[in-house]
Amino acid sequence: MSNADDTHASAPAKPSAAPAAAPAPKPASKSAGKIAAGKKNEKPLPSKQRRRFIWTSIGAFLAANFLMFLRFFFPRTLFEPTTVFNIGYPSDFSLGVDERFKQLARIWVVREADRIFIIFARCTHLGCTPDWKPSENKFKCPCHGSGYTPEGINFEGPAPRPMDRARVELDAQGEMIVDTSKLYSWPKGGTDQFNDPGAFIPV
Repeated sequence: MSNADDTHASAPAKPSAAPAAAPAPKPASKSAGKIAAGKKNEKPLPSKQRRRFIWTSIGAFLAANFLMFLRFFFPRTLFEPTTVFNIGYPSDFSLGVDERFKQLARIWVVREADRIFIIFARCTHLGCTPDWKPSENKFKCPCHGSGYTPEGINFEGPAPRPMDRARVELDAQGEMIVDTSKLYSWPKGGTDQFNDPGAFIPV
């Protein structure tokens, strides 16, 4: 009896069972992922948008005013066509009205038997540019019907006086130089300047 008890007592103890493995973490649910993505894509609150818009507008206004302020430090240069130019030799022109410079310089070159003069192509009524009508041998204003002789003398319509003539002279090489900034006129009831020096070139 005692031997059995001793045998039972001396028997080695059985190892205890291995501890249970820790449960694997559960994957994040789809709904949780959507919530996280939604937080990242959240739009700014309306109040933040308004503040951003206001500050952007203020910045743009200040930048525009600063640029306008800087503009005063730079001169405003106007590029206008020159009023003094060369039109060639007297021998380049035949008798009558020559229109080759009308579009470039708004002039007609008129050669007569004893002189060459330059008519400035501007109607004396309201400043329109007349047309040369070879078939009618006259200048005709398309705006209000004023008519001029080949010498630029008004004879019909509302034009109050003849068209002006530009200054013309010969340079050292014998070429004609025209200056449209200096005009000769014949005011109504005034003095005729068409025979003044510079109003024509004798040929």
